[in-house]
Amino acid sequence: MASQPTADAAGTIDIGGDLTVNRMGYGAMRITGAGIWGEPADREQAKAALRKAVELGVNFIDTADSYGPEVSEILIAETLYPYPDGLVIASKGGLVRPGPGQWPADGRPEHLREACEGSLRRLRLEQIPLYQFHRPDPRVPIADSIGALAELRAEGKIRHIGISNVREDQYREAERIVPIVSVQNRYNVNDRASEPMIDLCSQEDLAFLPWAPLQDTGQLIPVVSTAERLGVSQRQIALAWLLAHSPVILPIPGSGSAEHVAENIAAAGIELSNEEYNSINDVVQAAQG
Repeated sequence: MASQPTADAAGTIDIGGDLTVNRMGYGAMRITGAGIWGEPADREQAKAALRKAVELGVNFIDTADSYGPEVSEILIAETLYPYPDGLVIASKGGLVRPGPGQWPADGRPEHLREACEGSLRRLRLEQIPLYQFHRPDPRVPIADSIGALAELRAEGKIRHIGISNVREDQYREAERIVPIVSVQNRYNVNDRASEPMIDLCSQEDLAFLPWAPLQDTGQLIPVVSTAERLGVSQRQIALAWLLAHSPVILPIPGSGSAEHVAENIAAAGIELSNEEYNSINDVVQAAQG
């Protein structure tokens, strides 16, 4: 029986020049309740998923104060603290949660400071290795929001700054204020709208963290056929395609199930042939014109 591939099979990526992590991460959004709201149905199952990720070599975990809200960060600390050497926990601020499934932006500097300091307490950290601005707030100039994060960085509460759900012009405005090391946008095999941002990340030596990396994977015939031929799941093929697509991509698939976590991480050991990769790539490009 073949051994379970671990996250290091995907190789590594450098973030900000001084954080080196395995290029298969874990997104901790789904260890919360329905609608990413409240406690998970089974806390022990959620904690087992976190432990399984680290056990299988994941050393990059993505979370946010808005996941729960607060629940994801609390569970991470309860489960993994004291953290193993080399584990990078990235968090985000800039959204508020008035109810399940609701995600309004709040980019006011005072809110971002409060959010970051709350994350530090919940995660039991003195410094957050990567703190990401969750989404620009149309009511607040992006320079004001990023300026607040730059202040927190100068105070030593943030090591590196990333931005999420952004366009290139917003990235350019942010990086004029403070160094930006990562971009986190929606991207998967069936939704390639952020392809220009991946190109930008390649040019600027940034990490690209795709959120919703597994959505709608079963709609593409080449994904289904490749999965059947290799005897793996469609989710694993979608993740393997992301890893093959660009060396700046750091997938962060999430699950509240230890079994699904192991399945996702096993995708790090799948190497698509050029023919398999191109069959998936070409059909998406054709569909999107």
